[in-house]
Amino acid sequence: MSGIIRTYKRDDEAVLHFREAWYDDEFKQFVINHGVVGHQSSTDETDVDDESAVEGLMTAFAAQCEEDGYAEIPETEQFWVVAQIALKTKDGTDRDRYLERKAKAALTSELAWRGLGTVDRSDISDSKLNIFCLCPDVNKAVNAIKVCIRGEDLDFTKLSIAAAPHAEPTAFKVKHSPKTGAGFTL
Repeated sequence: MSGIIRTYKRDDEAVLHFREAWYDDEFKQFVINHGVVGHQSSTDETDVDDESAVEGLMTAFAAQCEEDGYAEIPETEQFWVVAQIALKTKDGTDRDRYLERKAKAALTSELAWRGLGTVDRSDISDSKLNIFCLCPDVNKAVNAIKVCIRGEDLDFTKLSIAAAPHAEPTAFKVKHSPKTGAGFTL
């Protein structure tokens, strides 16, 4: 077992919570991150003197999550949320590639620390930067993306956001657009 374990659970009021754990080999720590989806999470770190203990910690974490009713949400039950930023050139410039790296890094952090999913990939084509995110909650992810783009001084006026079920990756519906009634194309 390696990488990250990410689990979710709805409480009695249907609020979605998350728990995730991973081993940070740079700082030699076992990290547990948890909270309400869409809100800044809490993080607990435990120093690990013996890396051979990591497997046991991950197994124990997974067992505790299962016992508490937390489970992974299969990708097929999540949503594609695409943050799209209009560019001035068809194939992008060096500045646009810098924008792509900056936006991906900012969105990765914004989504991760709120249990809102992951940045899967990005591309520049047809005068657009597309950042594909896999998310368990569309509306909260859209709000987080808007806050993030504004907060990073990226051009919010050129941002469009659309979402589609994972199983229907071409059925995008616009969730935010700088123009009322605008469509969405990749």
